[in-house]
Amino acid sequence: MKVNTAEFVISAVQPSQYPEDALPEVALAGRSNVGKSSLINRMISRKNLARTSSQPGKTQTLNYYRINNDLHFVDLPGYGYAKVSKTERERWGRFIEQYLVSREELKLVLQLVDLRHPPSKDDQAMFEWLQHFDKPMLVVATKADKVPKSQWQKHAKIIRETLGMTPSQGPLLFSSELGLGKDELWNLIEQSIGYPTLEAAPEAPIVE
Repeated sequence: MKVNTAEFVISAVQPSQYPEDALPEVALAGRSNVGKSSLINRMISRKNLARTSSQPGKTQTLNYYRINNDLHFVDLPGYGYAKVSKTERERWGRFIEQYLVSREELKLVLQLVDLRHPPSKDDQAMFEWLQHFDKPMLVVATKADKVPKSQWQKHAKIIRETLGMTPSQGPLLFSSELGLGKDELWNLIEQSIGYPTLEAAPEAPIVE
């Protein structure tokens, strides 16, 4: 997908604030500091449209970004930040769960994990939750530039085994710094949202 326009739409704190334009949505889930904002910026070739919070774990909203009037990226609140109270984590969890379960426009969930480290307990819980509710999803392993290329497959194998993934679920290796994985991820997103929708060309008339 060639990105011609990209804009921030809203930081939603309740379902009534979700956009009503019926565009397909691709949600990004992951721990705080896993690189969700950086991935969005790389995918749309912008430097600072999606901004990283100065206080990790403090983002409590669903941040919507409209791309080409074709889809929304939806940046979900990061999970697993230790300094956030248990009560707050539970409240955010209900908020995210409500969105993931009920949002009809949701076509794909990208679960971001850090390639450098084995998936955390929170990562495992999110993966199992998405599996339980049969949500279309793909695991994206970020920060690949921080791992020697010779170690990529070793780290990817650890992620697959820890989460109990099938090959179709990833992980897709990604680097916001290098652009690694950008084209492959766009191809998968396009497939998930049915883009582009091309009508079959009419058959040429038979000349006898």
